[in-house]
Amino acid sequence: MEPQDELERERFEKLARLQARGLEPYPARVKRTHTTAQAIAAHQASESGGDKPQVIVTGRLVGFRAMGKASFGHIEDGSGRLQLYWRKDDLGEESYQTLKDTDLGDFIEAAGEMFCTKTGEISLHVRAWRVISKSLQPLPLAKEQEVDGQRIRHSPFKDVEARYRERYADLAVNPEVRQVFRTRARVISALRRFLDDQGFLEVETPILQPVYGGAAARPFVTHHNQLHQDLYLRISFELYLKRLLVGGYERVYEIGRDFRNEGVSYKHNPEFTQLEFYAAYMDYNDVMKLTEQMVAFVAQQVQGTTRVTFGGNPIELAPPWRRVTMREAIRQHSEIDYVEYPDAASLRKAILDIGGHAPENATWGKLVDGLLGDYVEPRLIQPTFVIDYPRDISPLAKRKPNDPAHVERFEFFIGGLEMGNAFSELNDPLDQEARFLEMAQLYAAEDDEAHPMDTDYLNAMKYGMPPCGGFGTGVDRLTMLLTNQNTIREVILFPHLRSRS
Repeated sequence: MEPQDELERERFEKLARLQARGLEPYPARVKRTHTTAQAIAAHQASESGGDKPQVIVTGRLVGFRAMGKASFGHIEDGSGRLQLYWRKDDLGEESYQTLKDTDLGDFIEAAGEMFCTKTGEISLHVRAWRVISKSLQPLPLAKEQEVDGQRIRHSPFKDVEARYRERYADLAVNPEVRQVFRTRARVISALRRFLDDQGFLEVETPILQPVYGGAAARPFVTHHNQLHQDLYLRISFELYLKRLLVGGYERVYEIGRDFRNEGVSYKHNPEFTQLEFYAAYMDYNDVMKLTEQMVAFVAQQVQGTTRVTFGGNPIELAPPWRRVTMREAIRQHSEIDYVEYPDAASLRKAILDIGGHAPENATWGKLVDGLLGDYVEPRLIQPTFVIDYPRDISPLAKRKPNDPAHVERFEFFIGGLEMGNAFSELNDPLDQEARFLEMAQLYAAEDDEAHPMDTDYLNAMKYGMPPCGGFGTGVDRLTMLLTNQNTIREVILFPHLRSRS
């Protein structure tokens, strides 16, 4: 490894000087008795009487100021920040001079006693210290930092995408980014807690599947060499989770990765985290009630309130949420009643007549879904259930009684984003087989809407599947909502990006 520029060259030279003095800049063992937060708390506890706390702390050096025979610096660890105070008379010439070979970004270990400076800042009076990980590249800050009244600037990120490519550096220098991912972890924890308390069992289903299904998406294909078998990264958990209802579990859920070989956008990433649950003896009305309760619970647990701000809009997540049929929502915002246009040609003409987007080869169902996305979705800021979807775009949902053209399906929208999808699940194996065959005729094999025939799933259904409701939501989008982030890349630690070339 060679230094890439003058700044790196200087750090490599400092590394060499440390090693020449017999110091190990990457030791195998580190001592730490207190985090920075624990050290500060120990000092505060001792202020009422007693000896000064003796501590050993570790962390990244984020600020440094030399003042002749004394120096001040700040380190950060996972719990916070602590000021360090070095004196030449305490450390001796050699140890004190070693400070000259440290850089911002180095990890250090420091031992001494806690005290309070004249300005009132709780600090560590360092009696012994060492470098425990030498930083060979300056941390790229997207903004300046102020430490002890000084503005400290490092090499800035060239653009936003650079933050995603070097998320490790982004996290190291931006505490607000670290907080987003702490919130994400709390979102997942709260989802689990809610479903566990509702009697759901968390399970795991295959990621590599011989037949993909459960959603309208193009899969990633891989190959198992020993079995000479093509396999697919799952696009949904649905068909496996419903197999478990056949097996006797009444309430199951899974939180995990799905993979879809589709476009990348502010709301799409090729791999993303999904929550799906399925419950026997529920229909989509029951699932709607559970959904609004769950989202409100998660917001309350994570943010301490059901009122959030997203994209500049105040949003109330507490139940009850608005419910509107898909037909009425599209009619309200586009003035098109899709029922009056029973085939793709007539519906396409109606869409073009209002200046809308209608691809030449789109099926009737895709045109209806496009109306929803173009005219309705951006306007649904407050939580809204759009219910009763056309049967043609819902091959796994149960028909509405007395309305064979529609099914008991809903999607829910918040902040102008589609957040999740749910059905009264189709449990008639004969109807399901007919739907699969119909979809095969409607869509070409390479079409995203194509749904392959899953004969094993049909076989499971033939044993008897209880009436049930199912639900799926993207954890990433829920995190976007609760952290007020306008792109999915801000809530995925390592989002997929084009290659640099």
